Amino acid sequence: MNKTLLKIFIFALLILFIISPFAALANLMLILLVAAFLFLLKDVFRTLLGGDTDPKGS
Repeated sequence: MNKTLLKIFIFALLILFIISPFAALANLMLILLVAAFLFLLKDVFRTLLGGDTDPKGS
C-alpha cells in the first residue's frame, strides 16, 4: 500500500512539473505523465483487487 501512495505522490509531482510555466521539455514530460498514469492505474487496480502491490516481495 505504501508503494501505491508513493506512486500517487510522484504522479501529482509530475502534473505540477508539466503545469509549471518554466517546464522544459514539456512534450517529454507529457510522455512521462502518460507512463506514470498507466503504472499508477495498474497499482491501484492491483491494490483494490487485494493483490500484492509488490510482486517481488521486497
